[in-house]
Amino acid sequence: MDSQKVNIAVIGANIHAGWGGVVHIPALLELPEYRVVGLCTSRKETAVEAAEHFGVPMAFHDYREMVAHPDVEAVSVCVRVPLHHDMVMAALEAGKHVYCEWPLGVTVAEAEEMAAKARERGVVHMVGLQLRNNPVLLRLKELIDEGYVGDMLSVRMKACVSSTPNVHPRLAWEVDGNLGAHVLSIPGGHTLDVISHCVAEFSQLSAQVSTQLTSRKVEGTGEVLEVTAPDTVLVAGTLSNGAAVSAHVSRGIWHGTGWTLEVYGTEGTLVASANTLPQLAASIRLEGARDSEEALAPLEIPKGLTWAPEGLTKVEPFNTAQMFRRFAAAIRNGGPVHPNFDDAVANHELLASIERSSALGRKVSVN
Repeated sequence: MDSQKVNIAVIGANIHAGWGGVVHIPALLELPEYRVVGLCTSRKETAVEAAEHFGVPMAFHDYREMVAHPDVEAVSVCVRVPLHHDMVMAALEAGKHVYCEWPLGVTVAEAEEMAAKARERGVVHMVGLQLRNNPVLLRLKELIDEGYVGDMLSVRMKACVSSTPNVHPRLAWEVDGNLGAHVLSIPGGHTLDVISHCVAEFSQLSAQVSTQLTSRKVEGTGEVLEVTAPDTVLVAGTLSNGAAVSAHVSRGIWHGTGWTLEVYGTEGTLVASANTLPQLAASIRLEGARDSEEALAPLEIPKGLTWAPEGLTKVEPFNTAQMFRRFAAAIRNGGPVHPNFDDAVANHELLASIERSSALGRKVSVN
């Protein structure tokens, strides 16, 4: 047995639905740094099914039993947002390294508690803001830091969440805005974090958060559910470098509108785009133009920014594999890793500032 491999177990491994079985486990199985030793789902039969499907030795249907197992060194939490807090806290109490999907918690307070516990236990902790390790966006950040656009003047982002008026029964719980899985928290959280990390942090903002589609039918049953989860987010403000910023994240019938981030400065323009939300995209495009150049042109992405296995470079697990590779390096070699739970708290605070501005109807400073 290779002692250098990280023994990791995954909570949320149903092979029929969910991010864990589609993204986390396939990514981990391709990475030589890991040995997937256990899987956990809410029912014994689905846990056994997943373990047999992926060739994993241990199946659990009680996450407390799994995180306490001596062969488990690290835990990946990939379940519904309202369950993150208790599962992460149990893993941290057991002294395990933890990777948790974004959003880290339902509220800022939950995220702060998990971050404090992770620091107290001295373990490696990472949150699934996976766009921070996408090679295209890493290059975007490099170019901005190198002065490609000159003095930054303005930033514009738009994102469309593919949706229909109906909701799948498995996702019906997401219509409740108090449960933490909606347009502001997930697509908004991921894409606004790209601005914060790659461009500059928000300083002040005015926002409008609303629910345009106030009822949705459950597919197959016709049951009509009241929707309290926000589906439209408008933000205008100022970044820490003085640039003006605007962002629009919304739900709707999607016809290739996807995601775009535009950065304008005194010396150039950078545009990153994808045909869907970037955290789901198989590829993100990066274009730029400087000075007297008349049109945007594709920009080269250095190979050194891609460290996921070649077989994953054009599939959904790619960004997460990039993350897990850094997670393993931090566990084995020490040193800081990002994005961690403290980064998650900062992003949660940004979203809370957006909600606060919308509720107050005025500009607010970002915490």
